[in-house]
Amino acid sequence: MNRSERAKENFMRGYNCAQSVFLAFSDILPIGERDALKISAPFGGGVGRMREICGTVSAMMMVCGMLFYDAEHVTLEEKSALYAREQELARRFREKNGTIICRELLRGVESDSSPNAEARTEQYYKKRPCADLCAEAAGILEEYLAEQGVLPAAGGEGGR
Repeated sequence: MNRSERAKENFMRGYNCAQSVFLAFSDILPIGERDALKISAPFGGGVGRMREICGTVSAMMMVCGMLFYDAEHVTLEEKSALYAREQELARRFREKNGTIICRELLRGVESDSSPNAEARTEQYYKKRPCADLCAEAAGILEEYLAEQGVLPAAGGEGGR
């Protein structure tokens, strides 16, 4: 199973969008699955269901920070390099989806920004693009990480 499929399956199992993508990469992060789920939980629904930056995009950024940011030797160059990576990932997501904003991605879907999570029903999954967005974000990130030499190129072991 590649990371796109893994992210989509995570969402269908009940994890939020950010958790679904972040967890799909937890095997290459210096933290366990439990901590990955806890760290990424607040970013679902565009951060706390406020419908701001899509949780899948937030997850891509968190993975990027975990892999490319040297927190022990922070420099302006280090920060700038990370921001450039993040902007590139956001550009790729925006290019495929038109936006990185949750409420815009959900345009036409009955949804609100209340703090109350919605029950995961068959109707819930049918009405929203979130599972596919999880797959999309994970695919973008997997491709980027392969380009950076972090994961093997498509078809290699990194996508299992």
